[in-house]
Amino acid sequence: MTRDFSVPQTRKLVTALPGPRSVELQERRVASVSRGAGTLANIYMESGSGAILVDVDGNRLIDLGCGIGVTTIGHAHPAVAAAAAEQASKLTHTLFTVTPYENYVRVAEKLAEITPGDFDKHSILVNSGAEAVENAVKIARKFTGRRAIATLDHAFHGRTNLTMAMTYRPWPERAGMGPFPGEIYSVPISYPFRDPEGMTGEEAAERTIDYINTHIGATELAALFVEPIQGDGGIIIPAPGYFKRLSEFCTENGIVFVADEIQAGIGRTGTWYSIEHHGVVPDLVTSAKGIAGGFPLAAVTGRAEIMDAVQPGGIGGTFGGNPVSTAAALAVFDVFEQENLLEEAKRVEKALWARIGDWAEKFPVVGEVRGKGAMFGIELVKPGTKTPNPDALKAVLAHATANGVIPLDAGSWDSVLRLLPSVIISDELIDDAATVLEEALARVS
Repeated sequence: MTRDFSVPQTRKLVTALPGPRSVELQERRVASVSRGAGTLANIYMESGSGAILVDVDGNRLIDLGCGIGVTTIGHAHPAVAAAAAEQASKLTHTLFTVTPYENYVRVAEKLAEITPGDFDKHSILVNSGAEAVENAVKIARKFTGRRAIATLDHAFHGRTNLTMAMTYRPWPERAGMGPFPGEIYSVPISYPFRDPEGMTGEEAAERTIDYINTHIGATELAALFVEPIQGDGGIIIPAPGYFKRLSEFCTENGIVFVADEIQAGIGRTGTWYSIEHHGVVPDLVTSAKGIAGGFPLAAVTGRAEIMDAVQPGGIGGTFGGNPVSTAAALAVFDVFEQENLLEEAKRVEKALWARIGDWAEKFPVVGEVRGKGAMFGIELVKPGTKTPNPDALKAVLAHATANGVIPLDAGSWDSVLRLLPSVIISDELIDDAATVLEEALARVS
């Protein structure tokens, strides 16, 4: 379909990057902002449209990160902007748990419709992905009466104290931040690129189950949290059959199976939720990032009997399900359906495979290319080995950002190039961005 963009959908550099105004802003930032809020590229943005960002110096950059998966439908989508503006002119806040409003209910109704599973579902709306995960933990513990929580190796679930404990790698997210809550366990995942050759998804699941049985005890476990496609972990896609067996194990043992879809959900992979690719129906699902087109909103959705286990007042928060954010979310749902964006995500996947699918053969530094929809990872290794190559990733990111392409890093060893473009990015922009990335890969190879 034809779309109207406020910014031409082409890359164009009018200064070196970062430009003079970005350099000036960076100096002001250093003087006023905590260094703990680190930045991939010190290039300051002024506007955006579709898959293009415009910096304060007038450079147009191809965005392959979407604010880490948030602007899935593109920057400043007119329908989302209009819905938010209209709502802001009428009601910006009242707090749903004091005096409720319809938007919150409508978002919950839509989540019940699009999340996997043909059963009664209820939702709670909160502000961020980490807050959704925290609430899912509370709900699962209340429902089961158990305390232990399991996550998968290489997981990322957030930066609050509890979700840091659920996040796999210590640096930089957790270093020096403890002590962390107890009864949080990390268990082995199916990681096809690094698992023993020939290991099936079912075999990897039995390895995970054995670890749960011998290190935690199935009867002690309240919930197993999984990312069906790990984002920060390096776009790890477990082998077929892995999640099916884990889901069966959870059902057999009264464990709540939670799909953390904060990064991979809301249409990014060509289905509403990435767990659908695995043919599994979770008990609870967490949503965030792409749900409201850039406005802060997140949710926990799941089986009504589990969600309703918590007493009134046991979950909630001041800004959760804010009227403006929920208006934006409703617009996002409409845009997905009106513009057939699930199919667009599949188009992006096809275009990416066609353009970058042979990189492991072309560049010795590329160990594997993997992805679904608009969510791809390129694992960089030392040539001839599977040894992670973080130095190569740094070089690729530096070259890309200096040339007007914004990808992301990922992986427990900081060695995976992560691509999370908008599902409306054009094939031409994919080709242009890939050319820039190829220049860097050729150099580091």
